[in-house]
Amino acid sequence: MQTGGRPVPCRLFAVILITLVSLAAPVVAQDTASAPEVAPQVAPEAPPGAASSDEGPTDVNTSRDAAALLAEILQDAEARQRLIDRLLSEAAAPEQDAAPAGAVVDPGATGDAAAPARPPSIARQVAERTQGIAEGVVGFGTRLYSSVADLASVATGERQVKWDRLVQSLSRLGIVAAATLIAFWVLKWIAARFFHAMSRRAEGAGWARRAGILLSSNLVDACSIILAWGGGYAFALSLGEGGRMHVQQSLFLNAFLMIELAKVVLRAFLAPRFGTLRWVPMPDDRAGYWYFWASRLIGLLGYGILLVVPIVNTNISFIVGRSLQLLIVVTAAVMAIAIVLRNRRPVRAALEARHRRLPDDMIGKVLSLLGKVWHLMAMAYVAALLVVWNARPVDAVGFMLTATVLTVVSIAAGTLAMILMTRAITGGIRVPASVRESLPLLEGRLNAFIPMILKGLRIGLFIAVLIAIGQAWHVIDINGWLATEAGRDILWRAIAATAIVIIALVVWIAASSWIEYTLNPNVGRIASARQRTLLSLFRNAFMVGLIVVTSMLALSELGVNIGPLLAGAGVLGLAIGFGAQKLVQDIITGAFIQVENAMNEGDVVTVGGTTGVVEKLSIRSVGLRDVAGTYHLIPFSSVDAVSNFMKGFAFHVAEIGVAYRENVPEVKALMQVAFERLLETDHGSVIIGELEMHGVTALGDSSVVVRARIRTQPGSQWAVGRAYNEIVKAVLDEHGVEIPFPHLTVYMGENKDGSAPPIRVRSEQAGGDGQGGS
Repeated sequence: MQTGGRPVPCRLFAVILITLVSLAAPVVAQDTASAPEVAPQVAPEAPPGAASSDEGPTDVNTSRDAAALLAEILQDAEARQRLIDRLLSEAAAPEQDAAPAGAVVDPGATGDAAAPARPPSIARQVAERTQGIAEGVVGFGTRLYSSVADLASVATGERQVKWDRLVQSLSRLGIVAAATLIAFWVLKWIAARFFHAMSRRAEGAGWARRAGILLSSNLVDACSIILAWGGGYAFALSLGEGGRMHVQQSLFLNAFLMIELAKVVLRAFLAPRFGTLRWVPMPDDRAGYWYFWASRLIGLLGYGILLVVPIVNTNISFIVGRSLQLLIVVTAAVMAIAIVLRNRRPVRAALEARHRRLPDDMIGKVLSLLGKVWHLMAMAYVAALLVVWNARPVDAVGFMLTATVLTVVSIAAGTLAMILMTRAITGGIRVPASVRESLPLLEGRLNAFIPMILKGLRIGLFIAVLIAIGQAWHVIDINGWLATEAGRDILWRAIAATAIVIIALVVWIAASSWIEYTLNPNVGRIASARQRTLLSLFRNAFMVGLIVVTSMLALSELGVNIGPLLAGAGVLGLAIGFGAQKLVQDIITGAFIQVENAMNEGDVVTVGGTTGVVEKLSIRSVGLRDVAGTYHLIPFSSVDAVSNFMKGFAFHVAEIGVAYRENVPEVKALMQVAFERLLETDHGSVIIGELEMHGVTALGDSSVVVRARIRTQPGSQWAVGRAYNEIVKAVLDEHGVEIPFPHLTVYMGENKDGSAPPIRVRSEQAGGDGQGGS
């Protein structure tokens, strides 16, 4: 056998085979230990179809196959001796009390005192498990060797073959098989024309129409199989006497139906001839490759176990049939592992391609991780097939089909849900425009919490899929665990804690949205500064309280005793009270500031020598933004006084300086003219009083200062003052009133007679002799 152009070493298959046997041994030991009341096997040659322990004696006595098997064992001297030895060993085994498996009983105790004293030690458990593995490996190797020897005995003539009966069965089977296959090929040729038409329609079709085309194509493919099977049944019944058909013909027809329907499912996903009718996007050459090998494996297992083995059991020997069945299963397992190893790198490259296109995509990351371990998972699945078949050959096929279907359904449902969650996480939550207008921050708040919840649910969903797969393969018994009181208690506690956290998030979103709705100026009346401040403080306090209460309730539901936590919180509060006195002072001062309504958000205040707009107000500090844009965070413990420029009303104080030669009454009249012009501007709506003229307030070095005051709404005094200053400058310029600027007068002094000494000034045009005019 070749893989990737290089021969696969036989040692590799030996290692794989030993690994599979090692995995099978614990399952065999577990089944044996868990059912001590089941009657022991009468002989190691008993075929899977002889009788199960669940069937009553009536079924065994009335089974012709079991009777034939027993007769064959009694005719074989070696098998008969093994049966006698097995019965003698069972009879000589000492009788033991029905004690729990693995319990250590005190040998000196009697009666009621003989109850289990203590559980087995870890060393004993390891020893028992190691013993079970070793016995399983030896037993499987012995059965495999016996199978090869049994087949060799047929070739050497040691076992008699009913050739006349075999030839007669094959002839009857061949006629029906030929008729069925001819009908199948004719129907397949007719269906191919339909598939060509559907393939052309599927090109460029939308996803909904394409899904309908694919489903109809799959149904037509399945109908052709069922029609061919029905035609074969009708042909077989027509050949038989009195409308009866032979068992071999029925075996072939049933095997044909099951195998070809399995191939229909395979063609639905791979469709080697029609790429547009393929559910899974894949290149045509790769689809053809995988369909070729998968269909061969299905045919080998299906026809081999469902058709060839029953014919061998009937015409040669049950022992040979069982040996042939074992070799068929092992051969299929080795073929599957070889195919997986050969395609390890191409499949990994195909799975990693999406991750390279979209590095941040969650599905791409999962596929990239799957590409690194897919071959291990595939070989583990093949190993599980072999393990289950070796451990429970009676119902292995049904168990594997059920477990596989449940696994595929769990993975498909989990993957679909994870894809939807990933799209919701990456795409975000969209709210209607009307809701966005009333609650502008709701969408951002939802996108902050819901993706976090979905990420947690996605992790939980992944764990749930793993648990479902483990339950399907009987690796874990989650249903049995949930049936116990402890399991139900843990499950409900986890659900209750999760529900508490989700309810707390919903309550927080609702409270924040209500606060946002109340503060929204576009809805209802405009909130006052006091309302904004109190609601902001309420939001912070509510968040802290909600976190504390939610944490306590969730921990209580999880079984954590919150009494010590509450006591510890009290001690921690005392420690903070003594060790962080500044913090306590901040909180107390902040509380009194809020009670006295000294400041609110949006107010212009002076706190601690800093003037700015209040942007953030908490219970322990205030955040100010000054005129230069610098943000100041001032703790209340450093606040001695609060100067608020936004309470009730405000004044703009205008102090106008004019020259000493100007007439003061005229200046007052011009300032009144400027005020009247100011009233005609947009600023007139915020002026709530007449101009208050105070008159001359100072005689400066170079100017006479005239003061007036304008009463405005709070917060408008600065804009009104700037506009008034501009108008005053324009009015004074119009009337020639001088607004002096600081200047220096040089005084040289004077004599007692009143004359002043001359000052000599050097002219720039004077010569170098230093003389100039006076």
